[in-house]
Amino acid sequence: MATRLEGSALRFVARAARCGPVARLLLSSMAREYGIPALLALGAEHHRPPDATARPLEGAPPRRGSDARLGPPPPHPLSARRLRAAFLESTSNPEEVLDRLVGRLEARDLGLATHSPFVALDLEGAREAARTSALRYRAGASLGPLDGIPVPVKDEHDMKGLPTGGGTAYRTTAATTDSFAVKCLRASGAVLPGKTHATEWGMCPVGRNPHVRMPRNVRDADRAGGGSSTGSAAAVALGLAPVAVGSDGGGSIRVPSALQGIFGLKPTFGRVGRTGDIFGTGTMSHIGPIGASTADLVDLLGVLAATADPDDEPALRPPDLPDPGARWEAALGRGVTGVRIGVPEAEWADADDAVVGPCRAALQALESEGARLVPVSLPLLAHAPALGVVVIATETMGALQDDVRQHLDAMGDDLQVLLAVVGQIRARDYLLGLQVRAALRRAAAATLADLDLLALPATRTLAPSHPLTLDGVAVQDSASTRAMCRYAFFGNLTGLPAGSVPVGTSRGLAVGLQFVGDAWDEASVLAAMAHVERIGLAAIPPPPSHPLADASPERSDLDRAPTLR
Repeated sequence: MATRLEGSALRFVARAARCGPVARLLLSSMAREYGIPALLALGAEHHRPPDATARPLEGAPPRRGSDARLGPPPPHPLSARRLRAAFLESTSNPEEVLDRLVGRLEARDLGLATHSPFVALDLEGAREAARTSALRYRAGASLGPLDGIPVPVKDEHDMKGLPTGGGTAYRTTAATTDSFAVKCLRASGAVLPGKTHATEWGMCPVGRNPHVRMPRNVRDADRAGGGSSTGSAAAVALGLAPVAVGSDGGGSIRVPSALQGIFGLKPTFGRVGRTGDIFGTGTMSHIGPIGASTADLVDLLGVLAATADPDDEPALRPPDLPDPGARWEAALGRGVTGVRIGVPEAEWADADDAVVGPCRAALQALESEGARLVPVSLPLLAHAPALGVVVIATETMGALQDDVRQHLDAMGDDLQVLLAVVGQIRARDYLLGLQVRAALRRAAAATLADLDLLALPATRTLAPSHPLTLDGVAVQDSASTRAMCRYAFFGNLTGLPAGSVPVGTSRGLAVGLQFVGDAWDEASVLAAMAHVERIGLAAIPPPPSHPLADASPERSDLDRAPTLR
């Protein structure tokens, strides 16, 4: 398969791929690109019986960490906590904040993102939620950390009255109920202005979708913003909202967070219920937060994970309910003294220097703060990209059988080619992949038995090129796809919590460092991310059109609770 196809050439390939022999030829090419032959050639020592469930394996008993009692990092000027402080002090209110958000959308004040993060709006419902939230604040009856806070929701969740498009052109029927996550948000008092752009069926980590004008990278309009939670990341990166709901099946929270210079957390598999989430099938998909700060991740995840989802089997029995949020809040002040961070050197060697430089500098800064950097060898980690493709592509193909039969011609040419190709994966190869996955899960648990975290770049390269002239054009770019997923699939295959924290810029583009923790130990991931934030490494310059873009650190009004411009 050619590394990059677009337009009429891709359309020709999409039609040809409907023929079995052509699809098998394309599969052979894709398999070589992703290293699938090497995966399938692994010896019996790298095989384990496939796991009956995807429930994550713990490497060590629950960790408490040595709490340095540093307190949370200073609140980001546009964090939910600063907005909430303004509401409590009556210097602002939820209606004013929502009006500013809507005003920016109407004025197309979107900077280099160019296009709106939102695919659908519910302004009537949002205004009613903001009004009732303002009344609660005046009555001293706030519901909690997200009361009155605008929270965009990725367009894979059912939200009553809006279509659940999932990035497609053909799903246009309005939902009649809310997803589990949306119900949690409404109960928390959050203001839900609408649904954000996703790539088609979540299958493009670069952030492209031929059906709509996707928001671009907030730092370069001719660069991609990452996917598939493209709109949610853009909304936060533009300062339209302090936090948003994303999802992650192969990096779809961490990749756009890294490329847009913000914070993202893929929690442990099963941490957040997926009922009413059309991407929420199989063993790879996770729901999680994207935010302007580590504390924003804690506030949103605390709402989404406060209760179990009775209709999503993996989310039925998280081991630390009913109040994991208290441990995550405490982790914000834990620091990194004595924290053992494993560094898989063989994996780092594959990343571009432009990414490695800021990430290495951040690790060295954490080492000077008391962390211990430990070189580790995890050979199966090199096969995670190939294994991720085999598993998630096969699961997606299975989930979309009815859509393929009924709506194939309405799908983007890039997705048509992908589905035709993965439809040729043999059952025995998929089952062999599951055996290697089981071995990888156990190797990861054994490694984390002696470590607190693993550190990897969030992406292999900087944000890929995606010129504005390609709006509405289907693109298949396997090199960019591999670069975005290179270090992401490991967390999805194992179900382990993983977060991306901004650590600087290269060539004007943001770079993210990824921490992977033990099963159910989001606290250690959050503690490391918070310390990166505390020591100033995450404070990269805001992009154009961000409310803070023209503000100097000395401006006195930054010391007051701000509003969304």
